[in-house]
Amino acid sequence: MLLLDANVILRYLLADDASMADKAEEWIGSGLAHATMEVLAEVVYVLQKVYGTERRDIAETVSGVLRQVQCTENRIAEAALATYAETKLDFVDCVLCARHRIGGDEIATFDKPLLKYLARP
Repeated sequence: MLLLDANVILRYLLADDASMADKAEEWIGSGLAHATMEVLAEVVYVLQKVYGTERRDIAETVSGVLRQVQCTENRIAEAALATYAETKLDFVDCVLCARHRIGGDEIATFDKPLLKYLARP
């Protein structure tokens, strides 16, 4: 397994450094690449806060990466990205929502927007 760092995924997506983007593409295309939920959260954060990318574009772009790399929590990640695109919740809260809806996990929180979203049918 080849664990990708957020910077590898970002160089791949942004192609802002040709040599790093080429190496990132090689790693991602190897069939061995794996992204953790933590790395995905960092990618989402950087795209939103540093690059000002729109939420829907982030969700679509990161979903595209998930079709190319392995993620042990792929269903959770895809559901979290879909929620992220449609709400104002931060990505980590979207992951919690996905864990609740898909895995049936109970979520303990004081976050009012998250509580409101979790209460939806």
